[in-house]
Amino acid sequence: MFTPTSRRLTALISGACLALLAGCGNSSDSGSDGKSSSSPDSSSAVPVVASTNVWGDVVKQIGGNKVDVTSIISDPDQDPHSYEANTQNQLTLSKAKVVVENGGGYDDFVDRMLKSSGSAPDLLNAVKISGKTAPKGGELNEHVWYDFPTVAKVADEIAAALGKADSADAATFTKNAETFKTKLTALETKEADIKKAHADEGIGITEPVPLYMTEASGLANKTPADFSEAIEEGDDVSPKILQETLALYSTKQVKALVYNAQTSGTQTEKVKAAATAAGIAVVPVTETLPEGKDYLGWMTANVDALASALDK
Repeated sequence: MFTPTSRRLTALISGACLALLAGCGNSSDSGSDGKSSSSPDSSSAVPVVASTNVWGDVVKQIGGNKVDVTSIISDPDQDPHSYEANTQNQLTLSKAKVVVENGGGYDDFVDRMLKSSGSAPDLLNAVKISGKTAPKGGELNEHVWYDFPTVAKVADEIAAALGKADSADAATFTKNAETFKTKLTALETKEADIKKAHADEGIGITEPVPLYMTEASGLANKTPADFSEAIEEGDDVSPKILQETLALYSTKQVKALVYNAQTSGTQTEKVKAAATAAGIAVVPVTETLPEGKDYLGWMTANVDALASALDK
């Protein structure tokens, strides 16, 4: 079950903090690290806020130097689920003309802060744009940035929103989105190649983060749902379920472990160790952009690493 839970992003904004915010009108527009993630060419650049640097980079690919992008969550070493938004984040959101959130319960603090600030930017919700819904009897997998068709849809919406904010450059935004989507298509081709060579082969996961990518690649997730659900929710895995999970590796029922490197713990480390001991490839994935990577380079590396692991 892919449940946004208490580990999900929270905004701890008190009434006193909100009062303080009202007096901060001259503060600079910046993210949690105090830095904007782009270098616009003029003060006329469209101010954009993204909940994470994943969507922030997609905006940058489409807007180029015509946008001033701030990504609230940008630390590659931080578990986004435990992020606590602050008054500086709310101030930044209040100045944005376009806001891109993931949705699906992943970054609800964005909606709460926008409501508190009274601002009304063009708000893009990736999960809503995707059209994805929870499966019958299950929960929505909100990690839609691993689903390339969804990212293409979001790219189109970003181009349209930027075009509304800056009509003079609308054609440029549309052209950049088309270029970006062409590169996404190349990633889908890589997934199709994996599916052709490895359809229905088993893989293990620690959390549902990469499942859109692995499913598009035709792979079967063998991990007990109770294991990945407990890990995602920050709960302990029962001894029985842990043993069932570890057996996937000791008996070589899977070809690879696709491992969320940003939320490791004692039980996930045991799974990783079991895979390593059995000679099964471990493919680390993350929820935010690694330092020095853009979205396309990051996803290309992820898909290539998966293909390489399966080919061993």
